[in-house]
Amino acid sequence: MTRVAVAGLGYWGPNLVRNFDDLADLAWLVDLDPELRERFAARYPNAQVTDDLDVVLADDSVDAVVVATPVPTHHALAKRVLEAGKHVLVEKPPAMHAAEMDELVSLAAERDCVLMPGHLLLYHPGVLKLKQLIDAGELGEVLCVYGNRQNLGIVRTNENALWSLGVHDLSVILYLLDEDPEVAVAQGRDFLTPGVEDVVFCYLRFPSGKIAHMHLSWLDPHKMRKMTVVGREKMVVFDDMELERKVTIYEKSPWKRAETYGEWQTRSGDISIPKISTAEPLRLECTYFLELVAGQHDRGKVARDGARVVRALEMLTNSLHA
Repeated sequence: MTRVAVAGLGYWGPNLVRNFDDLADLAWLVDLDPELRERFAARYPNAQVTDDLDVVLADDSVDAVVVATPVPTHHALAKRVLEAGKHVLVEKPPAMHAAEMDELVSLAAERDCVLMPGHLLLYHPGVLKLKQLIDAGELGEVLCVYGNRQNLGIVRTNENALWSLGVHDLSVILYLLDEDPEVAVAQGRDFLTPGVEDVVFCYLRFPSGKIAHMHLSWLDPHKMRKMTVVGREKMVVFDDMELERKVTIYEKSPWKRAETYGEWQTRSGDISIPKISTAEPLRLECTYFLELVAGQHDRGKVARDGARVVRALEMLTNSLHA
């Protein structure tokens, strides 16, 4: 089995540890916090525990390292892992600047190592269904995509809504449309914490003419995790807050111009709800990483797709702070 180390046992790390303990040989657990190390050592007695990543990187039996530390540390830690010749799964985003991400992509290619960003939603069965519908032409020409990711929830003081919430929807939009935006504009306000935007609106335009929009907010009466894709023939909604109705397909579209007043008549047909797997997206993501390590799929594409997200994120950040 693939021998895996997990660095970072805080907010998201425990979920990764749980999955890799089931799917791989969980060899090492790394964290600077002695209380976390003690707690996880008791829970996973077969794994060695340390506060020093270099100890892990010096272990030739370790195949891969999972990085789930705070965002500002991602680039430096992922670079150290790759330089040691080990595969890396690094939580989103892997870097805060496009140049840093490009460096990681090049390094992974040179060392023939996996560099996989932790874009969880790309492994969600509901998002995979959206991609399947688009690629099969079921929706007709895709015109626009928009996402709503809002909550009256955790208001962070160290990263804004674009970086905390927007990376999820941005990764999905770029995955579905498979294009780099030529225009990326963001507007937002820091209502609660100076310098940390808690409400952000984003607009993307692509070379094909498609457009996308993201509404990201910690100040909203509704908790929303929704993505809508509008095609010329059909429209589809992915709603992650729904327990059973994750994906809904609408046979709705503009039909033809009416003879009077020049308005468009619309066509409205069936509404269908395909069955979507209830498999845990994180389990699917971890499995995909292990398959990449084993030589399956396209390692380079996963890394390049991650770089595409960081480039767009940097464009939006520059616009937000202009």
